[in-house]
Amino acid sequence: MDKMLGILKVRVRRGINLAVRDFDTSDPYVVITMAEQRLKSKVVKKNCNPQWNEELTLSIKDPNVPIKLTVYDKDTFTGDDKMGEAMIEIKPYLESLDMGLNLEDLPPGTKLDRVQPSKNNCLSEESCIVWDNGKVVQDMRLKLKNVERGEVVVQIEFIDHLGRSGFRS
Repeated sequence: MDKMLGILKVRVRRGINLAVRDFDTSDPYVVITMAEQRLKSKVVKKNCNPQWNEELTLSIKDPNVPIKLTVYDKDTFTGDDKMGEAMIEIKPYLESLDMGLNLEDLPPGTKLDRVQPSKNNCLSEESCIVWDNGKVVQDMRLKLKNVERGEVVVQIEFIDHLGRSGFRS
């Protein structure tokens, strides 16, 4: 599938209780990958509860390809240490945009769908897909895998290739 469907804004908000990889702290940053795309956040020095508040933008070509989020500890003299990873499934989000609703008629704060934590996703709590202020967003708290502890809070927002909120396959 080569046709671009739109762009996805991934707002990497913050980390919660991330693993210690240096003496008593870490210097975490986030890498987002999807297919051939790779984006990186800034490094937050000496903080296991970092506030990134960064917006990273991906081109969406295939709604079935998940987004991989990996947290690393920045090291100066050795390779960076992995601090866990999580997958973001965007298909439920995109499907909620294509329900045939006229979103402009909905009041702000309307919940379009709810996604429950399961073995198939990395959610640590229920995540709602919400119509708010002219856009559809999904806030997620992701539990990191392959690590002793840590979560990352992100928000996603899809903008189709014509600049409208919504998804048409």
